[in-house]
Amino acid sequence: MSEAELIVQREDGPTRGRYVIHLAPGYDAEMTFRKEADGTIIIDHTGVPPEYEGRGIAAKLVNRAIADAREQGFKITPLCSYVVAQFRRHPEWADLRA
Repeated sequence: MSEAELIVQREDGPTRGRYVIHLAPGYDAEMTFRKEADGTIIIDHTGVPPEYEGRGIAAKLVNRAIADAREQGFKITPLCSYVVAQFRRHPEWADLRA
């Protein structure tokens, strides 16, 4: 699977949503979030199937959320350990942390 085929989609519900990459039939990478009344999203889970780990797929999910936050003006509360670690590695994201 090439990098160009890794398309991140955002699925929004009334109170929850997710960023997802459909990797193959039955294989999705996802990052789920809850929506707060003030517009903040709480990222609570990131998962990539073991067969697809180590390819930067989880990072693509986080980067899309960061891009959306910058474009749409919302803040992020990272609860998922992966996203917490990414915020630590990227001090330039500090303004997006709720």
